[in-house]
Amino acid sequence: MEAHSAKAMAARAVELCTALLYEDATVESVARVLLAHGESGPLDLTEADLRAMREVAARLVEVLAAPGPASAAALLNRLLAAAAGPPRLTSHDGATGWHVHVDSDDDAPWAEWFQASSALALAVLLAEHQRVPGGLCASPACRRPFLHAGGGSPRRYCSPRCATRERVAAYRSTRPA
Repeated sequence: MEAHSAKAMAARAVELCTALLYEDATVESVARVLLAHGESGPLDLTEADLRAMREVAARLVEVLAAPGPASAAALLNRLLAAAAGPPRLTSHDGATGWHVHVDSDDDAPWAEWFQASSALALAVLLAEHQRVPGGLCASPACRRPFLHAGGGSPRRYCSPRCATRERVAAYRSTRPA
């Protein structure tokens, strides 16, 4: 998957949401996610950046939890209106291939970049597939976000582990003690 494709950017968004909201996020752990998704280091993230990015992550999770594409589109439109500027091409001074950004510039604050790029990626996937591009895990013990950017039936669980855990629990609940 190419690093600047909508699917790759959406996957990065979901992984950042998980790290920021469902794990004990630190500057180092969030930097690891960013580096794993193609950002070049060193990254100058601060605790203030993480606080602002957590707010964005909460809004992105609302998109993934939307009951349908119209609701998700309305949320994405609000996110784009608040953070996105005119589309522009950048190669980060030749450090990457050319790709589209909708944040204010290559040195935009992390939260602005996270909101603009993630909303754009999720919007592209919604438009391509005509459905919410992900969801929240159906396991009541989990509820983590996941991306569903491919074909086939919509996913219900964030991982095979959660799906198996829920199937086993359902099976056990039908058996006499």
